[in-house]
Amino acid sequence: MPDFLLYGANGYTGSLIARMAAAEGLRPILAGRNADALAGLARELQLAHRAFGLDDSATLDRNLEGVSVVLHCAGPFVHTFRPVADACLRNAIHYLDVTGEVAVFEALLARDAQAKATGVMLLPGAGFDVVPTDCLAAHLQRRLPSATKLALAITSLGRVSRGTATTIVENLGRGGLVRKGGVLTSVPVAWKTRTIDFGNGPEKAFTIPWGDITTAYRSTGIPDIEVYLAAPLRSRLAARASRFLGPVLRAGPVQRFLRRRIQAGPPGPSDAERASGHSLVWGEASDDAGRKMVSRQRGPEGYTLTARTALAIVRHVLAGQAPPGFQTPATAYGADLILEVNGVTREDVDCS
Repeated sequence: MPDFLLYGANGYTGSLIARMAAAEGLRPILAGRNADALAGLARELQLAHRAFGLDDSATLDRNLEGVSVVLHCAGPFVHTFRPVADACLRNAIHYLDVTGEVAVFEALLARDAQAKATGVMLLPGAGFDVVPTDCLAAHLQRRLPSATKLALAITSLGRVSRGTATTIVENLGRGGLVRKGGVLTSVPVAWKTRTIDFGNGPEKAFTIPWGDITTAYRSTGIPDIEVYLAAPLRSRLAARASRFLGPVLRAGPVQRFLRRRIQAGPPGPSDAERASGHSLVWGEASDDAGRKMVSRQRGPEGYTLTARTALAIVRHVLAGQAPPGFQTPATAYGADLILEVNGVTREDVDCS
């Protein structure tokens, strides 16, 4: 019997996960819209495949027969998550994805009661968005239970996949998000800038609407949350400029031009780039008494890390560890889930 269904298996992240899964002895059903691409990958990996779209619920239900968990990797997820999650809830199948989109997290969180009633786990963000940061947030809250403020940060992502780039383009000029007093709050793009040491010296970082604005709040209960991206000066200036260019950046001709540029480029980081890359995550929890805790994590390059964390979670689900309802990686499997992943280290920083 197949282990799980991997939707979007012919995309950059999906194919990386498919190859890693096969190398580790898992037997996913490869699924997606592109029948020819799926058939080629399935032959290469000697796996079953099912080609289908997401527009018809009966087709979805038929193609999910015999499946206990779906790992959804076809983004931008704001356009694709709903029919897959609906089908999982109808058929009592656990749902995972690798999104980082706040709108998706919030929409799935709203279905927590329905998922619990049907015994289904909804766990979006099973990749680099947001396993490392969610686990670090939970670790910091464990170190400082009185924390009322949480800041998380990641380093610049380097080359991104076409899917990630398309999501970024779709959200250009739409502003930022933080959590204040437990409430999602709109702020300008690059609202704040701060200096952060990921372990290699100070770097400038600016606020971004990363998925932890939802997930870290769910995992920790900390009411004030900001997430930062460390990036070079040109990226920070471009982010600030986008505050004033929102209508232009969202215009149809500009969006179409940028999408064409994305499709003309490489599908994502090369194997050599992934092998030589790494990911860095930083976090700081503080409370009203002035106490502060800082921790850092280092891991493989982001897409490699996504494949490893997603498969680690799949293995937990297949072992019967799938608490029903909306879950974050840390609420389902604890702050130390990330340390199960080969190549990840964590350190607590002395703030005295």
